[in-house]
Order: sequence, then structure tokens, then C-alpha cells
Amino acid sequence: MNWLRALLNRWAKKSSVSNSRHGGILRSESGQSLVELAILVPLLVLLLMGVIELGRYAQIAILVGNAARAGAAYGAQSLAQSADTNGIKTAAGNDFQNNGQNVSLLTVNSSFTCGCDSGGTVTAEICNGSGSGLGTCASGSHWVVMLGVQATGTFNSMFKAP
Repeated sequence: MNWLRALLNRWAKKSSVSNSRHGGILRSESGQSLVELAILVPLLVLLLMGVIELGRYAQIAILVGNAARAGAAYGAQSLAQSADTNGIKTAAGNDFQNNGQNVSLLTVNSSFTCGCDSGGTVTAEICNGSGSGLGTCASGSHWVVMLGVQATGTFNSMFKAP
């Protein structure tokens, strides 16, 4: 802005136009920076709020995924534990709560299926609901138990916006 002021002052000295006219132009630009700041600050604050909310959302997504992994790790320890849905929910809830979150915001569902694995192809068999007792498989294949844990969490926004 100083280069413009110097240019106008030089031009005013060479010109026949009065200095008061150019002085008025210079005085009218004195609050320009304040007006620009008043326009930009709300936009920057809004952008900052969005970045904070996005970061919180990503954190909750990571914690929900970690809770599901904790539940799956509990269920993968033995055949009986793969059928223990309450134990899987408790393990996932404990992991979620140990990271500072309210366990009531977490929903955990688990399922397991059994079958015979023959060279990478699994044929489904009926599992005992208690997780006890293994099925019999043909020679060359082995018994497998597949455990699935699905966790969902609720995200409460810090800022209420439409």
C-alpha cells in the first residue's frame, strides 16, 4: 500500500489537481485492512471448526475399528470364545472405554461360522451354538472357524450446525 501512496503523492505534486482531493482518497483507504479482516475472520473460524470436527470424526472411526479388533482378538483365542458374544462385546467395550469414550455409544455384533477348508475352499458345516465340539472333515482338509465382529459408534458433533 505504501508504493501506491508514494505514487499518488508524486502524481499529485506534478498534477494541477489539488492535494486535498488526493488526501481524501488516501484517507478513505485507511480502514481497508480492517474491513478485509472483518470479512475473513468468520470464514477462517468456520474453516477451523470444520477441521476440528473432521479430526474428531476420524478419531472416533479409528477407535471403533480398534474396538472391533479387540473383540475379534478375544473371540479368536478359542472355539468356545468365538461363540461367546457377550465376552466379545465386553472386550470391544473395554477397549473403547479405555480410550476415553462412553461405551453406550458403541454397538457390537458378532457372528461365527464353521466349515472344512480344503485347499482354500471352505464348505460350511453346522457349528454347535456353544462353540464346543468340532465337525469332521474329509482327509486332506481341516476344520476352521470364521469369526466376524462388526462395531458401530455414534458421533456427537461438538458444534451444532444445520
